[in-house]
Amino acid sequence: MECITLRVKDIDFDYHQIYVHRGKGQKDRIVPLPKRLDGSLKEQLKTSRILFQQDRKNNVAGVFLPEALSKKYPNAPTEWKWQYVFQSHRLSVDPRTKIVRRHHIHESSLQKQIKQAARKSGIEKHVKCHTLRHSFATHLLEAGYDIRTIQELLGHADVSTTMIYTHVLNTPGVIIKSPIDFD
Repeated sequence: MECITLRVKDIDFDYHQIYVHRGKGQKDRIVPLPKRLDGSLKEQLKTSRILFQQDRKNNVAGVFLPEALSKKYPNAPTEWKWQYVFQSHRLSVDPRTKIVRRHHIHESSLQKQIKQAARKSGIEKHVKCHTLRHSFATHLLEAGYDIRTIQELLGHADVSTTMIYTHVLNTPGVIIKSPIDFD
């Protein structure tokens, strides 16, 4: 959900950061934006902007905002920066307000794309969206990042939750250098 609910304003290409709002544990946090995704993400934003411009032309109500935000920023639903990065290609009726809006893609759509990507790349393991969080944490641990930094990036309230990822450090087949071999 953190991925599919990203809004345009949450992507910072200058500092290569993504702002995650009300993510894991309903907390806000900042995570790195990989530079090698710039091109793909900018292409996605072009596609989203086309849908946004069509919606503006057709007087579509704009995106959903939580009630407090919609009161504070009444024009925000129709501003580009508040649009979802990964928009649905279909309009839908907001079940709460009965207003026709453009929503973000459905989480099952992302899951299908993740499975397809895993299959295409020859990964024979069971892969789902949450696997990406595990992989992210594992690679950071293997690269020597401290557990507190990883805890913050993942949005865990308690470090014991993050400690689950340390099991890979003692897994046969995972190459860990001995400190004696450090240059």
